Amino acid sequence: MPLQRRLPKRGFKSKLKAYAAEVTLGELERLGKDEVDLLTLKAAGLVREMVKTVKVIKSGELKRKVSLKGIGATVGAKAAIEAAGGKVDAVPAAE
Repeated sequence: MPLQRRLPKRGFKSKLKAYAAEVTLGELERLGKDEVDLLTLKAAGLVREMVKTVKVIKSGELKRKVSLKGIGATVGAKAAIEAAGGKVDAVPAAE
């Protein structure tokens, strides 16, 4: 029997998962800040201290004007932020 069939099967666990976080539009609405960056989210307790990258996902509603600095956003979240009058200044992805 070949070796790959005799060895136990193992899944994949990303080592970067501990350093990434997601924030929803509803959480940004409740935050109450006009300019949001990584330090603001850490101070508010929305992300853990060891997080290095944050992405905003489209879940909830955003009615206020919010400006994101150095935070990524999904296509739907970016459209919702810009529709509310805000803007997204995301940093380029690290290689």
